[in-house]
This record gives sequence, C-alpha cells and structure tokens, in this order.
Amino acid sequence: QVQLVESGGGSVQAGGSLRLSCAASRYTDSRRRVAWFRQTPGKEREGVATIYTGSGSTAYADSVKDRFTISQDNAQNTVYLQMNSLRPEDTAMYYCAADLRRGMRWSDASGYNSWGQGTQVTVSS
Repeated sequence: QVQLVESGGGSVQAGGSLRLSCAASRYTDSRRRVAWFRQTPGKEREGVATIYTGSGSTAYADSVKDRFTISQDNAQNTVYLQMNSLRPEDTAMYYCAADLRRGMRWSDASGYNSWGQGTQVTVSS
C-alpha cells in the first residue's frame, strides 16, 4: 500500500476556489489510478474525479464537471484537485484514494487499497 496525505481544505464562500493536494509516499510504480472522493455525514463516499498517472487521462462526476480539475505532478508524487465556483453542496470531507483493484469502477470506493485521512472543505452561502 502507498501512504497518502491530503491537504488544502478549508472554509470559503460560495463562488470561491480551493486546491487540494494528495501527496504519496513509497511509490513503487508511477502508473496508478488516483481518485478524489467526498463524504458528508450519513452518506456514502462519492467519487469526484480521477486520474491515471501513467497517461494523465481524467474523468469527473457530473456534479463537478467544468468546475473541478484533477492534475498531477509526477516529480512530486502529488495529485491535485483544483476546485472552482464552489457551492454549499460541495461541503464535505474530501479523501484521496489510490491503487484501484482490477475490474473495479473508479467511482466505487470499495475498490481502492489506499486512502488518506481526509481534509475538510466547507463552503458557505
């Protein structure tokens, strides 16, 4: 398993921006599936965005498309989530996940072997 550490969460007003970071340690293979999830109390984790670090291909949940951008810095073993035009409904704990098991959908939280501790994002109206 790889260790993941998220940072960059905070409180912003609606319409504002935040950039989350997911730093990984002990990578043995630079090609991996990394995803951002979010969760609010009483709800399941929702897949927000994903990137395959080998090719840079990305995918997004419909709810964040055109507002969020996932990117990578391979030299730093870091994946970012740039969040623009934030809405109150984006308020959640955001988690980074890596190493999707073969055959699993990227948005299925149960498919990942490694998780970070989470970072809180709060958007006020």
